[in-house]
Amino acid sequence: MMIPVSMSLEEALLSVWRQVFAEGAETVSLNDESYPIRRTSRTKLREVDFKFGGTALRGVEQNASTHSRWAKLARDGKKVMQFLDAGRYVAVVVDAKVILYKGKAGPPSSSIAG
Repeated sequence: MMIPVSMSLEEALLSVWRQVFAEGAETVSLNDESYPIRRTSRTKLREVDFKFGGTALRGVEQNASTHSRWAKLARDGKKVMQFLDAGRYVAVVVDAKVILYKGKAGPPSSSIAG
């Protein structure tokens, strides 16, 4: 799947989500790079480390066993993936809808740029 380099962060996150959930891919392709989708050792959830705009990000399938509102959506059958930048949650995609988290200092990460 060819994705333009000038894509927005939202477009990149949605592309990763689609490839993991809708396409059931074994790798994610983004900006001419390929990233393997792994399973976490304990919970067997899907996760993928990838780069966007020079920033390393991680997408992790939502654990339905936790007590968050996102976990409840996952238990209800929604496809939920959380995205992290340096261990900090920056966005979530739920059934193809991207939600960027706003931190106290503004956008999710000033280092994330398209």
